[in-house]
Amino acid sequence: MADPEPTYLNTLRLIPKLPFLFGPSPIQALPRLTRAISPPTSCDPRITIHAKREDCNSPLAYGGNKVRKLVYLVADAQAHACTALVSVGGIQSNHTRAVTAVAAAAGLQAVTVQERWVPIDPPLYAQTGNILLSRLMGGDVRVGIGEEGGGEEGFGIGHKEATRRVCREVEEKGGKPYYIPAGASDHELGGLGFVDCMVEIAGQERELGIFFDTVIVCSVTGSSHAGLIVGAVAEGRGRKVIGIDASGKPEETKEQVTRIARNTAKLLDPDLEIPDSAIILDDRFHEGVYGVPGPSTIKAMQLAARTDAVITDPVYEGKSMAGMIQLIREGTIGPGSNVLYVHLGGQPALNAYSSYFETESAKDVQ
Repeated sequence: MADPEPTYLNTLRLIPKLPFLFGPSPIQALPRLTRAISPPTSCDPRITIHAKREDCNSPLAYGGNKVRKLVYLVADAQAHACTALVSVGGIQSNHTRAVTAVAAAAGLQAVTVQERWVPIDPPLYAQTGNILLSRLMGGDVRVGIGEEGGGEEGFGIGHKEATRRVCREVEEKGGKPYYIPAGASDHELGGLGFVDCMVEIAGQERELGIFFDTVIVCSVTGSSHAGLIVGAVAEGRGRKVIGIDASGKPEETKEQVTRIARNTAKLLDPDLEIPDSAIILDDRFHEGVYGVPGPSTIKAMQLAARTDAVITDPVYEGKSMAGMIQLIREGTIGPGSNVLYVHLGGQPALNAYSSYFETESAKDVQ
């Protein structure tokens, strides 16, 4: 007789979610990037690099990691008969674009507070990219409304007063708001999407005949990272999940990742413990500030694009790509490892950062 399924899997399958994903997002081998970072030698087994393409996970507005999380939150909003999704992000927020997308697909209103979290103002920064898509989808996009309450609160992964005011406004107009924190992260259900992602990865490994001993993921608001940690600890195969900080506030991010991971674990299985050793956050690649690319970010973006045509963004994935490249080159990820880079999406923001690439040529970036 087959062994019973683990408690966390049984619980996860009972929690309602909406069908906003294509199904398992693809896993792509990256042979040219692998050769560029980890050239073959006569004695050491090669590292292999694959990408889990969360940027290709949904038909809704370019998908991405936020849609994977929101499938659980929007189901909960519907269960509570809510009429509007209310959330917050920066001007070029992938998250608010995803909130607007799932609201449109579910027949709900979306009200998003777009704050100036990034200390730059390149041409058309507030008119192109993610914010353009949110407007196209009919979202109620509020730029700079934090100033009405005495000034914007600035970048931070915590909860915002401006969203509380918007929720009150929705109620005053007869609606019922469903509040979603930044990144869909610091929410009871925020970590579930990427526990589900790790379950999905394990199934794909069986089909591919490979085990990814090292998983790399960008970490800012923390729930993608936290969910992967919970999934890895729960399956008990010794897989390491390494978060690459892109927040520029790694102490806050690590605290939030830890809290979300442990709360998610308790939700799925009261006996599931997340040890400190499972929570790894490398803080060397955030370039000093959230949302601004530096030289290592741009070089990593170029290398990924010019080897296997993997397009990353300058806010999140460019920084986690830089982290993965360095971890392999310095030997922290050793010979023979099978590395899975979890590509969380974010490419729509590239248009707003075009000035960072205007002078770049096809020079060698390796």
